[in-house]
Amino acid sequence: VSTQSTWGHLLSVYFFSIRDMAEYHPNLVLIQSRAITALFTVIRNKDTPTRDYIFCADRLLRILAEEGLANLSTVHEESVETPCGTYVGLSSTPSEKLCCVSVVRSGDILLEAVRQIAVGVTVGKILVQRNESDSQKRPVLFYKKLPPDVSERQVLLVDPMLATGGSAILAIKLLTEEHGVKPHNITFLNLVSCPEGLMAMAKAWPEVKVVTAAIDEKLNEHKYIVPGLGDFGDRYYST
Repeated sequence: VSTQSTWGHLLSVYFFSIRDMAEYHPNLVLIQSRAITALFTVIRNKDTPTRDYIFCADRLLRILAEEGLANLSTVHEESVETPCGTYVGLSSTPSEKLCCVSVVRSGDILLEAVRQIAVGVTVGKILVQRNESDSQKRPVLFYKKLPPDVSERQVLLVDPMLATGGSAILAIKLLTEEHGVKPHNITFLNLVSCPEGLMAMAKAWPEVKVVTAAIDEKLNEHKYIVPGLGDFGDRYYST
C-alpha cells in the first residue's frame, strides 16, 4: 500500500469523524490540506526547536488567515474575464470594511498574519485571560480597545486555541452587547479547537461562524486541548 493511499485512507476516516461532530456547531468551517497537516506535525512536536516552531507556525497562520478572510459573510460569488474566457470565483472584502480583533496575547500572532494580507486593516484588542485558580478556568477581562465604528465593520476575531471557549465567548459578548456588532458579522478564526469549546460556542453564539484548522479529541482535567500543541503563545514567544 502506498504512502499516498494510506494517508488518503486516514484522512477519509478523519473527515468521517468530523462529519459526525458537525452537531457540535452549526456554523463551522474546517480547513484541511496536506500542507496544513505537514505544518501541524512540526508545531505539535514537543521537541521542535523554537526557531522551527515560529517558522512553521507563521506559515500555517498565513494559510489560516487567507481562509478566514475568504469565509467572511460579505464574500460572495463574482465573475471575472480572463484572457481566454470567464472565471467564476469569490469577491474579497475591502480592508476598510474589516476590523481584526485579537484576543491578546496569542491572538496577536494570528493578527499579524491577517495584517500581512489585509493591508491597512483596522485593529482591535481584547485582553481576556482564564483564571488558572478557578477549577472551570473562567475568563477575566483586563483590557479592551476597539475602533468607534466597529459595529459597521465585518469583525474577524482571532485566537489560535479554542479550549473551553470562555475567552472567545466573553470577547463576542463585549463586541455585541457593548459595541453593537451583529453576531452574523463576526467570524471567529482559530487554529486548534475541541468539541467542548465548539459546543460552548454553539450554545452561546450559534450565529458566529467558526473557522478552524483542527478539531482535536478533548480537553484534559486541566482544560488543555488533547493532543493539542501545548501553550501556543509560550512556545512561539519562548516564555
